[in-house]
Amino acid sequence: MPRKTSTPAAYIAALPRDRKAVIRRLREVIRKNLPKGFKEVMEYGMIGYVVPLTLYPRGYLRDPSRPLPFIALASQKQYVSFYHMGLYASPLLAWFKASWKKHTAARLDLGKVCLRLRNLEDIPYELLGELAGRMTPREWIERYEAAFEKRRPARPGKES
Repeated sequence: MPRKTSTPAAYIAALPRDRKAVIRRLREVIRKNLPKGFKEVMEYGMIGYVVPLTLYPRGYLRDPSRPLPFIALASQKQYVSFYHMGLYASPLLAWFKASWKKHTAARLDLGKVCLRLRNLEDIPYELLGELAGRMTPREWIERYEAAFEKRRPARPGKES
């Protein structure tokens, strides 16, 4: 894992050779397929793709100083992480699980939004690019808003 860096290029440059090639290729695939409106940033020590505050001024967790995260890439000690927030509790998840089996023999190692890529020789780049392109910033904002409102507790005296 590289130390704190301020740009995606610096992050990639600090990686070991095998990880450098993987992260560079994942970055290219994401940037090629990601719908217009997302912005590439360094966030949480990772390369991130966010809905900028100009499109969603409420910000992540209603913090107007934090853009809404969507995808992130990171080189961890044992694997490469590909985070896709749109997978969490959405129809994309079923599509992605079914598609994974068609694109690779590798076992799917997926948490709620974190895909752990352990076998660096068998990464389905085409599938991850397709996944990156399946949701526009507006669609992600709508899904995020719906989930955010659903988990907020009802205020006393208000009907649900």
